[in-house]
Amino acid sequence: MGNTTPPAASAQMRAVPQDRTEVTLSFAPVVRAAAPAVVSIYARRLIAERRDPFADDPVFGNLFRDFGRSGPRAQNALGSGVIVSPEGIVVSNFHVVGGADEIRVVLNDGHEYDADIILSDEESDLAVLQMRGATGLPTLALRDSDSVEVGDLVLAIGNPFGVGQTVSGGIVSAMARSGIGVGSGRGYFIQTDAAINPGNSGGALVDLNGDLLGINTAIITQSGGSVGIGFAIPANLVAQVVAQAQAGRERFTRPWAGISAQAVDATLAEAFGLSAPRGVAISQMHPQSPLVAAGMQPGDIVLAVDGAPVNTAPEMMFRLSVQGIDARAALTYLRDGETLSAEVALAAPPEAPPRNAISITAPVALRGLQVAQVNPGVITEMNLPLDSSGVVVADARDWAARAGLRAGDLILQINTTRVSNTADVARAAQEPTRNWLVEVMREGRKLALRFRI
Repeated sequence: MGNTTPPAASAQMRAVPQDRTEVTLSFAPVVRAAAPAVVSIYARRLIAERRDPFADDPVFGNLFRDFGRSGPRAQNALGSGVIVSPEGIVVSNFHVVGGADEIRVVLNDGHEYDADIILSDEESDLAVLQMRGATGLPTLALRDSDSVEVGDLVLAIGNPFGVGQTVSGGIVSAMARSGIGVGSGRGYFIQTDAAINPGNSGGALVDLNGDLLGINTAIITQSGGSVGIGFAIPANLVAQVVAQAQAGRERFTRPWAGISAQAVDATLAEAFGLSAPRGVAISQMHPQSPLVAAGMQPGDIVLAVDGAPVNTAPEMMFRLSVQGIDARAALTYLRDGETLSAEVALAAPPEAPPRNAISITAPVALRGLQVAQVNPGVITEMNLPLDSSGVVVADARDWAARAGLRAGDLILQINTTRVSNTADVARAAQEPTRNWLVEVMREGRKLALRFRI
C-alpha cells in the first residue's frame, strides 16, 4: 500500500510553482483519481432502554415496575471513509461507526453497501470496515507519512454536513501535533488548514499524487465550522491498523513500553543539564518493560525512535506503534550527559500472571462482580497505574454496583480476608454474614465500603 513514485519524480511533483502558468494549474486530475475511493458512511445505533433501578429489589420491584423505563431510541451518525482494498476494506473514524448496529457505505458513484466493523480502536479513533459483497473497487495508496513536510499542498475529501462529496484544499500547517484530544482519540496528528467540517470525519487527506497522507478526524473550533485547524491521523498508523484487521484481529494491539514518561520542559532540561528542552524523560518503569530488558532505567531521556526525534510521550508511542508487534526499534537516549542506544523488542503487553478472571453470579452480597488478576495486559486495557498489582474490578453490576464498587477499583480486603488473587474474592464472597466491609484503592485513595444485606 506504499507509494511507488520514484523519489526524484515525487520531489519534482511537490516543487513550488515556478511561474503563473503553474500556479493556475487545476487539482481536477488529482480529484478524479482520488475521489472514487472516498465514501460516505451512515451509521445507526440503537440506544438501549434505561434500566429500572428497582428491577431486582424484592420490596420495591413490583411497586415501581415501570419507573424510569424508556424504549430504545435510534442515534444516527454521518461521516466519511476511505477504501484501501479492492475487496471493500474501508478505514474511517471510531467516533463515526463505533457501537453502530447498522452501517451503510455509499460510493461516489451512488452504489450502496452494508458494512461490518472488523476492527476498532477508540484510542487512535480508527475503525476498519468490511463492505459486504464488494469487489474490484477503487482504492487509495498509502504514502509514507514521515515524508510529509509543513507546507506540502493537500486536499481534504469527504462529505461535510451531509451535502455530498466535497473537496477542500490547503497545506500541511504543522506536524507532530500530540497530546491533543480530538475525536475519540488522543495521539499524534498531521495538522492542516484544508477545510474540515462535521461529516468530513474519516475522509481522506491526500497529496498531489492522490496518495493518502492521513484520515481526517477532527477540528478545533468554537463555532462548529472549520477555522483552519484540522487534524488527520497519519497514514503510517493507518497502515498498521489495516494490517492487523486483515490478519484477523478485532482490536488494535500496540507494542507495550511499560513506562511512564513526560516531555522534557525548560525546568527538566535545566535539571538534566540540557541546553534546550528535548526528548521524553522516563519517570517509572514496569519490571516487565522491554526497555528494562534492553538496559534502560528511570531518568533516561529518550531522544529518538529509529532516528525520528520524539518530544512527547504520545509521539514516542506513535513511533513504536507504527513499527508494529514483533518488530524491533532502535531507541536513542541520554543518560548522565552521554548519548546511548538500545534495541527494544516490541511485543503486546504480557499476560503474566494469568488474569484468572471470575464472575460472582450466586445470590450473595457481591453478585454481579467481575474481577481479574492485574498484569500488564489488564493495566493497559483498564488504564491502571503502572505499579498496580493484586485484583481489579473489571465490572460491577447488580448488588456489587449497589455496594459502591466500580470498574478499576483495586480490591484490598473483603471483611477479614486480605485479597491477593481472584480465588480470595470467590472465597470471601461466600461468607455467611449480613455485614460487609470491602476496602479498595480508587484513583490513588483508599476507601472503605460498608453495607448490610
